[in-house]
Amino acid sequence: MSSLTDIDKRYFRKLLVTQPGYVLDYTDPTFGELFQRHEVDIHGPKYQTYGTSKEKKLRAFWEREQDGLVATVLREMLDSYEASCELDGRELDQAILDKSRAIVARLGGKKFATTNVQTENEFLSKEFSIPNIDRLPIEPAAASVIRRRLDEASKALGVGAHLSVIFLCGSVLEGVLLGAAQKNPAGFNQANASPKSADGSVKRFQDWTLANFIDVACEIDVLKPDVKKFSDGLRDFRNYIHPYQEMVSGFTPDEHTAKVCFQVLKAALASVAGERL
Repeated sequence: MSSLTDIDKRYFRKLLVTQPGYVLDYTDPTFGELFQRHEVDIHGPKYQTYGTSKEKKLRAFWEREQDGLVATVLREMLDSYEASCELDGRELDQAILDKSRAIVARLGGKKFATTNVQTENEFLSKEFSIPNIDRLPIEPAAASVIRRRLDEASKALGVGAHLSVIFLCGSVLEGVLLGAAQKNPAGFNQANASPKSADGSVKRFQDWTLANFIDVACEIDVLKPDVKKFSDGLRDFRNYIHPYQEMVSGFTPDEHTAKVCFQVLKAALASVAGERL
């Protein structure tokens, strides 16, 4: 059972429950996918104590699961709330968001420091240069592959191959974060967000998803908060390799999404390389 108080839950309901029974803009399938990334079958009978709506399942999840897992899922939901506000042009409730992030940090055993809010336009307008590939924590033999994919992603962006940009950026970031994890296995394996198997043990790195790597890398400060904040277009990129997933999700890759993804990748590489952003 999590240590969320009634007051804590009020803050999260204020941000996440858009109308009775609903949580943000999640559909039943996307709500299930969110929790499945954390090995939770949210649509199963275990979480139907209060009913079958997404809001009631979330309430049951809060009450049945431990702090670490609850913190990881809520962190991703808050990221989705923030990204949705910015992409839809809606004003976010910064005061409530800060309080909610502080609660998540408490659940995860970390301190929370309020930082200046960076809008998507500010993030896109920043000049991030791709660092020296040799400074990244990857095997020397992989460096040429990374360089080639970065070059191809840049060319794809120039000719409007938006979906290709997303796939290439995602593959590069996953490869680099895998290298970072292999260089620092203790840090990655001991993070609260590290994915667990059914027996409670941490999964092998080869079984981690890009979303897992991003969550853990941000938790242990390998990636800076702004990178995670704007990484939605990258984190689930593998899903859209399959046309059916693109169809059922309603995902439409466009120039804006591709530019955000490429900017996220450049910022992430600079962060992993230890450069100041």
